[in-house]
Amino acid sequence: MKTFDAIIIGAGQAGPSLAGRFAAAGMTVALIERKFVGGTCVNAGCMPTKTLVASARTAHVIRRGADYGIQTSGGISTDMAAVEKRAATVINNTRKSLTRWLEATDRISLIRGHARFENAKTIRVGDEKLTAPRIFLNVGARPAIPALPGLSDVDYLTSTSIIHLTALPRHLAIIGAGYIGLEFAQMYRRFGTEVSIIERGPRLAPREDDDICQAIAEVLRSEGISIHTNAQDIKLSKSGQHIRISTTGNPDVEASHLLIATGRRPNTDDLGLPAAGVALDDKGYVIVDDHLSTNVDGIWALGDCNGRGAFTHTSYNDFEIVAANLLDGEHRKVSERIPAYALYIDPPLGRVGMTEREARATGRPISTSTIPMSRVGRAIEKGETKGLMKVVADVDNGQILGAAILGVEGDEAIHGFIDAMHAGTPYPVLKWAVPIHPTVSELIPTLLGGLKSGQ
Repeated sequence: MKTFDAIIIGAGQAGPSLAGRFAAAGMTVALIERKFVGGTCVNAGCMPTKTLVASARTAHVIRRGADYGIQTSGGISTDMAAVEKRAATVINNTRKSLTRWLEATDRISLIRGHARFENAKTIRVGDEKLTAPRIFLNVGARPAIPALPGLSDVDYLTSTSIIHLTALPRHLAIIGAGYIGLEFAQMYRRFGTEVSIIERGPRLAPREDDDICQAIAEVLRSEGISIHTNAQDIKLSKSGQHIRISTTGNPDVEASHLLIATGRRPNTDDLGLPAAGVALDDKGYVIVDDHLSTNVDGIWALGDCNGRGAFTHTSYNDFEIVAANLLDGEHRKVSERIPAYALYIDPPLGRVGMTEREARATGRPISTSTIPMSRVGRAIEKGETKGLMKVVADVDNGQILGAAILGVEGDEAIHGFIDAMHAGTPYPVLKWAVPIHPTVSELIPTLLGGLKSGQ
């Protein structure tokens, strides 16, 4: 049996960074990875999908060339094999770079294979047994596949497999209107594919407020994407060479390709966790406390598998919290984290804190303010005026509770709100900031000036 100071299962966003911190502190670390170093972000998530989004946006801007006085002739076409190759290059270069760093770092042993617990202190990888006083789970998540009638009879794609397409689908049907589904919908529409979104609920991006949801739908419809909401009793079947999607309350959709985008599930079902006594919730997420400790002493869970965040930046923050607490003598907590994320349609949605609906549910007196992007000079100059800016604040103490920017550069401009909320700065203070012109962020003081009580 090999003994280490720490064992980390999974080389996603949190795992390698934590291994590096432990190694720098003079500890030996076993980092176990069954498949690809880098996790979802590098191999099937952020990096390849945003590379594809960039290719799709290029096609969109070229088509709009005449709007900017730039003449194009002969039309454009998508070389899907070249698009896929570009994304694959980004994946492979990042994965190789991270692997080289891990293999070259003293005190880190990168072990390939499937890890399973034999008990709370012992991990088996193939024929080898490893033990350590500290064990960290960073095993991530994978696409969740719903039990839909007829699904076993048809071919379908997931967010992992669709990034490897080298030929353009004629018609892509997407079941699910969360963030993953919406990004692929717009992306493939801009590549030149007919796209239909099928959503069981009444609206797209159901976490968001109604006005944001409606604006997102307007953006997608304006580009020719067909949206079918309230799609109940989804059934799938073959129709010649096509896939038929039948629902109650909507016309049937016949598509050449089908993407299932109905959420993700944690990779916790084949780790032997019962042998270690690690508790899971009813969805399979590892239950952790505010310091990311499990119910078993000496075992922590970081990243997507703990259900406390589903983003690369929250996974990395999990690493920061654990490292600060174990190595720096701090007492960081997950509950101190202000939730923030982005939806990378174009224009993007940047979101932080509570929605208006969530804020009102707390019962506190709140104030809201909105500005359409058509009033933002930067958006006008760029010819991209779709969307809106929105902020929610507490009337009594002036604290910003949440904000959303659905608009050009919204994923960057939202950081003004993120930073202010983290610092606890009351919104009247920000009203006197002097932002740079012309930017999207320069409208933040104006937006805050529209806050009124009793809304």
